[in-house]
Amino acid sequence: MSVGQRCDTVNAMTTQDPTPARPTGRWRPLAWIIPASIVVAALIVLLVRWLLTLPMFADFVHSYPGTSELPSWAPVGFPLWLAILHFLSATFLLFVVLSGWSIRRTRKSGHRPREFWIRDNDHLVKTKNPPIRVTLTSWWHLTVDALWVLNGLVYVVLLFSTEQWVRIVPTRWDIIPNAISAGLQYVSLNWPYEDGWMNYNALQLITYFITVFIAAPLAVLTGIRLAPGLAVRWRPLDKAFPLGVARIMHFSVMIWFVAFTIVHVGLVLITAPLRNLNHMYGLRDDTSWVGFGVFVVSLIVVAVAWILLRPPRLDAVAELTGSVKRR
Repeated sequence: MSVGQRCDTVNAMTTQDPTPARPTGRWRPLAWIIPASIVVAALIVLLVRWLLTLPMFADFVHSYPGTSELPSWAPVGFPLWLAILHFLSATFLLFVVLSGWSIRRTRKSGHRPREFWIRDNDHLVKTKNPPIRVTLTSWWHLTVDALWVLNGLVYVVLLFSTEQWVRIVPTRWDIIPNAISAGLQYVSLNWPYEDGWMNYNALQLITYFITVFIAAPLAVLTGIRLAPGLAVRWRPLDKAFPLGVARIMHFSVMIWFVAFTIVHVGLVLITAPLRNLNHMYGLRDDTSWVGFGVFVVSLIVVAVAWILLRPPRLDAVAELTGSVKRR
């Protein structure tokens, strides 16, 4: 081997980094966040379990077991209309969240959309109004939004035209201490007694109330504020209700719905799943497999809808109300 070859070999060996490159992906922080969260959660569970052994907390849970009594005329079980609207609401909400997240991701990335929906505006030519033009994803988001809102309005009307409203609207002040008690029992993993066929526990009731009567209206109002076209026409509201504030509120409400859905479905499947699924999907209070079967069929229906309602088939649906143009 010549002197030059030796020098090249030595230089190559000295320039090589003996340590492998460390991963620099965006998910790298989870490497310590996940185990740290598990440790913190375990410590909180142990702390609450210890607190519940103290006489003061034990007496509190005994006095407020976690469920606030309903009026004697409160209904038992669920009607068919409630089960149907529950399924439709969950389906529309899934598409709302997915399309909304796609819009946010596209805006953050700075990528220019390639497909646009343009409303047929021939009948407005005389008024010289320009046609409304939005991205195809925004059109899909607004469309499923409208279906979700319509479904919600029907739900609220039927809720208050029957006696079902009393199951998710607080009617007694002891709902607050009972909700605190239920929360302590959940955290301690000694979960409160549940009988959703008869009466939700206080924490469930308050959570459903917030979701239906606070989170949902906020989602609608902030969504209208951010809607293409309306945002420009409502510029006088920029000082009182800036678009940035509306966008933060809208995103926060989306996080609430996602967290609510994860916890809700998780508790349904962890605590007596067959009985819980029978309540809403089988309209019965037993541990048969009827509700589970209907639940599986509903998942298949949603999956098929998700597959069908994607480009280019989504383009054909959008063209029923306007025209689709590509950049």
